[in-house]
Amino acid sequence: MNAEIISVGTELLLGHTVNTDASYVARELSAAGINLLYDCTVGDNPERLRSAVETALGRSDAVITTGGLGPTGDDLTKETVAACAGRKLVRDEESMRRLKRYFQGRFLGESQKKQAMLPEGCTVFQNGCGTAPGCGFRSANGKLVVMLPGPPSELIPMLRESAIPFLLRGTAGAAIVSRIVRVFGLGEGYVAEQIKDLCDGTSPTCATYALTDEMFVRVTARAESAEKAAALCAPVVKDLRRRLGEFCYGVDVESLEDAVVRLLAERRLTVATAESCTGGLLAKRITDIAGASGVFHMGVVTYANEIKTKLLGVPEDMLAQHGAVSPQVARRMAEGVRENAGASLGVGITGIAGPDGGTQEKPVGLVYICLCDGENAWVRRMGAAPGKSRGWIRHMASSNALDMIRRRVLNLGGMETAAYSHERGMH
Repeated sequence: MNAEIISVGTELLLGHTVNTDASYVARELSAAGINLLYDCTVGDNPERLRSAVETALGRSDAVITTGGLGPTGDDLTKETVAACAGRKLVRDEESMRRLKRYFQGRFLGESQKKQAMLPEGCTVFQNGCGTAPGCGFRSANGKLVVMLPGPPSELIPMLRESAIPFLLRGTAGAAIVSRIVRVFGLGEGYVAEQIKDLCDGTSPTCATYALTDEMFVRVTARAESAEKAAALCAPVVKDLRRRLGEFCYGVDVESLEDAVVRLLAERRLTVATAESCTGGLLAKRITDIAGASGVFHMGVVTYANEIKTKLLGVPEDMLAQHGAVSPQVARRMAEGVRENAGASLGVGITGIAGPDGGTQEKPVGLVYICLCDGENAWVRRMGAAPGKSRGWIRHMASSNALDMIRRRVLNLGGMETAAYSHERGMH
């Protein structure tokens, strides 16, 4: 099946809103084995949208539109697409009931009610995160048409739960299973080279994706049943874990912090954090995870030197001799917070996140991260990061801290090796 995406919205053309919808839909189509041939963006103009839809219906098997389903005057996607596809709009009673429940006790105007007007005979995709339903149907010339709302919080679940199954319905090998192999400490380019033979396969397929400071490999198989598709994925996932070794931190986990919280809970270990340049980001990432209360004891942000001394016991003469950004201070921060909290593990982070404050001896991007367990302490050093933003440096520092916790719990070693090297593609 060959597909085409049409993103609707003048704000996308003007650059006021980044079109993340198209990239997300493209990835999901690829994972489902659907070929994406074209992707275009059209402003809120009925004539230009009509032209784009007519072209798409003439050359693609499936057309997916995003945006323009809401209640405002410039939300014209349904009217235009339905007319091009030879379908009239009729009121969907279930969608209207949902709108009335949503607006109970508030004014429900005609502009809101028009969201319940959908192409006759379509499959309705109810919206659990907003008011505008999506839908799927066949055009007069037999092409599949899917319309999705624009907000990512509404589009993403609707695409996964309704639109992709609709597109695959009635086709051979319609069951799709994807596994996510997550990696920290290796860059996307490096990993792609190491698994090139796996990426050349057709089922399962392997594809690499880069994130802010990590990457993942998506393994996808298509078969006549979910069980058979999962069986196809299993040996490839096993091979990936073997090749990537200690840099693979989990399969089908949401994030590095998710994996770390799970590990700490399994081993009945606790952690406390003392942060300077990261401003509490490490503590936030840990406590974002459900169940963190069972493993996280305390987090402090000690920006000022006198607070490092007062709360964590960092000696004044140590600060005077080595400076706040030093391995010695990072170690004392980790030890101090662990002792104060009575935790199994303590983490200390101190550095220069920029954009100002760096010197030749201590450049922007220099961060020291220490993990201690009461008997041993390990310090990881992040070096200069020219061109990187303050946010990137802070996030990378917190990720390195999480990686150190993971490695200590699993006794992997590599505690003092920063995930920031050109050799492994991290840059």
